[in-house]
Amino acid sequence: MNVLTQPFFQHALLAGTAIALAAGLVGYFLVLRAQIFTGDALSHVAFTGAMAALAGGYDLRLGLFAATIGVGLLLGGLGSRGRPDDVAIGSVFAWILGLGAFFLTIYTTSRSGAQGGAGTSVLFGSIFGLSTSQTQLAVLIAAAISIVLLLIARPLLFATLDEAVATARGVPVRLLGFGFLALVGATAGEATQAVGSLLLLGLLAAPAGAAIRLTDRPFHALALSAGLAVAEMWSGLLLSAEAPKLPPSFAIMATASAVYAATFLIRPRRTALPAAA
Repeated sequence: MNVLTQPFFQHALLAGTAIALAAGLVGYFLVLRAQIFTGDALSHVAFTGAMAALAGGYDLRLGLFAATIGVGLLLGGLGSRGRPDDVAIGSVFAWILGLGAFFLTIYTTSRSGAQGGAGTSVLFGSIFGLSTSQTQLAVLIAAAISIVLLLIARPLLFATLDEAVATARGVPVRLLGFGFLALVGATAGEATQAVGSLLLLGLLAAPAGAAIRLTDRPFHALALSAGLAVAEMWSGLLLSAEAPKLPPSFAIMATASAVYAATFLIRPRRTALPAAA
């Protein structure tokens, strides 16, 4: 049986490609802006939001996106110029973890009979279980994230590399910070379907980290991060399809980690990073 012709794999490949593209683009700026801890916090927010929705009897995607985008904007409000600091993130982190445990208890004791495996799918992903409608929605959301990120990429890069000069030249630095955090939140909610909340930080950080190690040219690195994320998604899905006992989320993350580790064996010629976008 050729797995490439199976609907479940075609759905996973289509949705995974769109999700990886969005994660690669957003992840580049997440790494460049040194906001990895924010991504880590939002991975736990994704779980808490999904559990809250399930405990209340709603679609888990509603909880995923409402929680990740909402908390992302909250973190921006707690920091300066739309950039949350570690203290604010740590405080929200602890609160979110407590809420996650609370909603998990409610869900497992009152509603788990209806969707017994939903909690596990949120933690570890369920990309091979996407229906046609879920795939279409995932592609549309990921495409919207990618388009918005590309539209703000130049001013966001300017604000990231030289915030003071960008402010002086009239760039809405704080608004860009909030907008970017909303995109990170949406991407976190979206990527949870592919790799789960426990591993989504790897999809955001590993391709971007590898791209930044390979080139100092910002827009080359942005494109490379997106390309690596998509290639790693494809490789992980094919690997998992050929070895059914290998979970797709693990295969995707293992591939991403291997690529990042391989960059330490390469010593590319370094160039000076531009001071302005």
